[in-house]
Amino acid sequence: MSYKRHRFPFELIAHAEWLYFCFLLSFRLVEEMLLERGIVVSYETIRRWSLKFGTAYARSLRRKSAKPNDVWHLDDVRIVIRCKPHWLWRAVDQDGSILDEILQTRRNAKAARRLLTRLLKQQGLRPVRMITDRLKSYGAARRKLSLSIRYLSHKGLNDRAESSHLPLQKRERMMQKFRSPGGCQRFVSAFSAIRNLFVPPASITTALSRHLHRVQALAQWNSATVLSA
Repeated sequence: MSYKRHRFPFELIAHAEWLYFCFLLSFRLVEEMLLERGIVVSYETIRRWSLKFGTAYARSLRRKSAKPNDVWHLDDVRIVIRCKPHWLWRAVDQDGSILDEILQTRRNAKAARRLLTRLLKQQGLRPVRMITDRLKSYGAARRKLSLSIRYLSHKGLNDRAESSHLPLQKRERMMQKFRSPGGCQRFVSAFSAIRNLFVPPASITTALSRHLHRVQALAQWNSATVLSA
């Protein structure tokens, strides 16, 4: 991925994408914020930037991310796209960082197994504990994959995963729903990777630690967005 043949400098493109993915802003609002600084760029251009560079930024950030912790929280949330229900299957660790998420048309054991298979392959390790709600598909998928790990199935223990859906649901309302399954998958992949970087983990509780985390996140963001400028 390269910034070649783009009229605007890569710093501006990266800043616009930071505004869009990190805050509850539409393309038009980002356009207005840049205009206030004397930068004239259309919302449609910002949209095309998000499609081209969002995935590349997410890929770069994932390569530099730390190893996930050893507790996986799994959950799914319903998303309606063009009047058809889909389910976004998601896994987070105990700090609230999103490990992976897949949009699927089914809510069954096969869909749960696909999420688990991807997780095991991408993370390269097994968790010591897996926590889900009472959906039986997770247990069936675990047995199918012969995972000998501690498994807890209780809605009250899975608040970490359920809370992780809220930021995306707010963005979905702002965007007036997703237009296609592929567009939804591309957006959530970039959105979650960038959110993982900037949102402090649950273990950070002091104001100073949060400030230091923010400074480090911005430095990592600047490094990731250079690409091949």
